[in-house]
Amino acid sequence: MSFLRLASPAFLTLVAFGAAAQASPPVVTIGVSSYRFTPNPIHLKAGQPITLTFVNRGGHGHDFTAKEFFAASTVSAGAAPGGKIELGGNETKSITLTPRAGTYPAHCSHFLHSSMGMTDQIVVN
Repeated sequence: MSFLRLASPAFLTLVAFGAAAQASPPVVTIGVSSYRFTPNPIHLKAGQPITLTFVNRGGHGHDFTAKEFFAASTVSAGAAPGGKIELGGNETKSITLTPRAGTYPAHCSHFLHSSMGMTDQIVVN
């Protein structure tokens, strides 16, 4: 009987710890379409893990370039080689990271896309 008394709290602690360790960070979906990003600006919390899911809703390629933002963040899943997320037409990609406080510019680096309004700002408080 005393074994059950001791084992029950230990078991509950392990179950609670396992559930917390498996909790996924919140997801922010960033829409990518012809010459705009949504939301604009993007608001994130400093030091809080987040998954950014980029959804290209158009049939042509775009990218999300934010070199300073990705360099200042700690990436735990996915990648942003060269500080950008490259998306083909109708493609979706995700990256999980922990951002650092600051305000960062973002844009599509494809020819003339940023001059046509494809810019954004990431605000991390």
